[in-house]
Amino acid sequence: MNNTDIVIIGAGPVGLFTVFQCGMLKMKCHVVDGLPMVGGQCSALYPQKPIYDIPAHPAITAQELVEKLKQQAAPFNPTYHLGQTVTDVAKTAEGFVVTTDKNTQIQCKAVILAAGGGSFGPNRPPVDALELFEGQSVFYMVDDKNRFADKHVVIAGGGDSAVDWAVELADCAASVTLVHRRAKFRAAPDSVGKLEAMSVNGKVKLETPYTLKSLTGNNGQLQSVTVADLDGNEKTLDTDCLLAFYGLATDVSAIERWGLKTENGHVPINPATCATSVDGLFAVGDIATYNGKLKLILQGFSE
Repeated sequence: MNNTDIVIIGAGPVGLFTVFQCGMLKMKCHVVDGLPMVGGQCSALYPQKPIYDIPAHPAITAQELVEKLKQQAAPFNPTYHLGQTVTDVAKTAEGFVVTTDKNTQIQCKAVILAAGGGSFGPNRPPVDALELFEGQSVFYMVDDKNRFADKHVVIAGGGDSAVDWAVELADCAASVTLVHRRAKFRAAPDSVGKLEAMSVNGKVKLETPYTLKSLTGNNGQLQSVTVADLDGNEKTLDTDCLLAFYGLATDVSAIERWGLKTENGHVPINPATCATSVDGLFAVGDIATYNGKLKLILQGFSE
């Protein structure tokens, strides 16, 4: 049985900053995360994606942010239990016993849930034979932007990741085409402005309103992507790589089994204290919800 002051569930940016804040209050932490490394979605899905809203950093990649947060937490000697999923959070007279699927048990005085959206994976587009190209020429994240240098890249999606990577890859790829089902994008206005400027000068081509229909290629290598509009009109786009940014499929079923009240896949909290429906169990970051909540790393840091 391990003993500590606080168990933090989730080793993403908000979980790492929680280690630092607890350390400043002389509280020792154990951190549990289902991924084999710290960093959460930042490390697993978009390590090289630039982030623009971290104070004092006009731009910083997701992985650089994770490394700096890890350095900041290091003086407080957190104990990491990585590659482990929390299976039970049991209330005791002294606090809690947290148990993982690797039979790790940690006794603590309080639990802070910083689990982002829960366990997660990418939403895959409904395209036949997609799995034949995954990992070779179809990707759901960018771990090394140099992989796409001098390549013809098609990006599918309309959120921040799709727009930001279209802008970021325009300077190194042979061509970038962004496919979205609507002419309006759900990204930060400044990023959309950059994208629209690049489309005017030809650095990025926009294909709207279109959705992915089929893929063509051999031995895992894409040769073209066929897209279609709502009227069934089709276009064939020659490409070397497809980046599909359709968001994440998340699962909070394990959290519900701990007796926590949930609401649409999130955990309601008192924003003044971050307290959940279970006394002594708190939630911060994207997993937490309340009136006025913003899903920003910065908001998680504040919480």
